[in-house]
Amino acid sequence: MRKSFFILFPLTFLFGSHGHGSSSGASGEAGGKPAVEYKKITAKEAKEIMDSGASYYLVDARAEDEYAKKRIAGARLIPHTEIKSKAPAELPDKDKTILVYCQSGGRSAIASKALAELGYAHVYDFGGIVSWPYDTVSGAE
Repeated sequence: MRKSFFILFPLTFLFGSHGHGSSSGASGEAGGKPAVEYKKITAKEAKEIMDSGASYYLVDARAEDEYAKKRIAGARLIPHTEIKSKAPAELPDKDKTILVYCQSGGRSAIASKALAELGYAHVYDFGGIVSWPYDTVSGAE
């Protein structure tokens, strides 16, 4: 028993005794900095926000050609690779709700995390358009 304590204690000290990641999409940094957070929601929850009459930004984090083929009406195209440079001009109100999607959920998570890091307070990632069961539009705006 003593032997395993000396083996496990250094590992616990180095790696912590808790799991990493979270279902909410939260991430934090050491050193007393506040956690950077965004929330993962379902397509249904995103649709409810859109239909509620509340003010929000809708961000499509895909590439321009994907956006032209199929998108959710009212979405602003800001590719995930350009979020940090374009968000301040495209999304000036940092307290407004932001709904983010991409094709299947990977890029929306990256974009959502970047928005949270930029100080946006209400960021919601609802995954990919592939699981969006509601109306979409296509073609150039």
